[in-house]
Amino acid sequence: MENNRHVVVLGAGYTGMYAAIRLAHRTRRTGVRITLVNPSVRFTERLRLHQIAAGHTLADHRIADLVAGTNITFVQGKAIAIDPEGHSLAVDDGTLLDYDTLVYALGSATDTSLVPGADVHAFTLNGLEAAARFHDRLRELTAGDTVTVCGGGLTGVEAAAEIAEARPDLNVTLISTTEPGSMMGEKARAYLHRSLDRLGVTVAAGRRVAKVLPDAVELETGERVESDACLWTAGVKVSPLARESGVTVDDRGLIVVDAALRSVSHPDIHVIGDAAAIRLAWGELHGTCQSGLPTAQHTADTIARLVRGKQAKPFRFGYYHQPISLGRRDAVIGFTHADESPRRIYLKGRAAVVYKEMVSSSPVKMFKLSKRMNVSATVSKGGRATRRP
Repeated sequence: MENNRHVVVLGAGYTGMYAAIRLAHRTRRTGVRITLVNPSVRFTERLRLHQIAAGHTLADHRIADLVAGTNITFVQGKAIAIDPEGHSLAVDDGTLLDYDTLVYALGSATDTSLVPGADVHAFTLNGLEAAARFHDRLRELTAGDTVTVCGGGLTGVEAAAEIAEARPDLNVTLISTTEPGSMMGEKARAYLHRSLDRLGVTVAAGRRVAKVLPDAVELETGERVESDACLWTAGVKVSPLARESGVTVDDRGLIVVDAALRSVSHPDIHVIGDAAAIRLAWGELHGTCQSGLPTAQHTADTIARLVRGKQAKPFRFGYYHQPISLGRRDAVIGFTHADESPRRIYLKGRAAVVYKEMVSSSPVKMFKLSKRMNVSATVSKGGRATRRP
């Protein structure tokens, strides 16, 4: 069956890369053309950016190498405009790409606009270069200097632990409005706190940052926490591109999608990962690689079905774990119900380190295998929690 449909995948992070490669395999005999657009020629392992921040060197995965042997055309560039009515995408180098189907996979980034000074005085892990800049700053610090990590989510906890392990001569303070690990079960959370304590991380929970200064973090209480380097990991933002292009978004800028992950205003735009406002029976998805890869898988399979004249199916997904590294030699894995509420079972120590490394390394392995076979990234579809009546 020949089909001249042109699919443009916008963004080559975990979700965009997986969607493009899986779709290429699923449509390899149909004549479908696929173009993958991304600003960088390098694939970024976002799950490992805290390792770069602490001074570790990661593998250099080139996008062209990852898609070699497929019918995917890689275009290096940043999308600056979408014309959803005219079915075209403008790239910053002047290229104009016409599409029949667009896969929007631009993801999210840490939002430094939440408090004054964060955009000027704080570092982030928003990409390889940002993580490397933070590491350069760490190298300038001397024994007894203080590093503040603002944000007690998974990224903040992993970064604080990684820095404390790599630089035990520094004072690392983790500042969070909630208790770090609050989403985990009691025993897993207790283990996490014992590990942070062992690493010498000072946890300032229940504190809200009011301002980031050149040499301190000011809290809402007026207290000032000395800071020779501040890493900001709190809050997320998405690209304004969809809103600016007239695609229907919610109040956070996420694209509103139907049950099959298609834009409700422009159904030829499929949305995956952090950029999509996805609501299931048990609640709304939040941006993680765990949920993002299944959205990419679902969208690749949906487009392949549509190419063959079949109907799209609703997306189903359930969470199953919360993996957190605590430096290179420790980790904790909390297992969850489909709605991400914690189960009692968890892993800790060496077993958890092995498990976490398996999780972190699996996407690239999946990309390579997906060029030859259909490899599933969906561990759980949520069971009864997501089954339609």
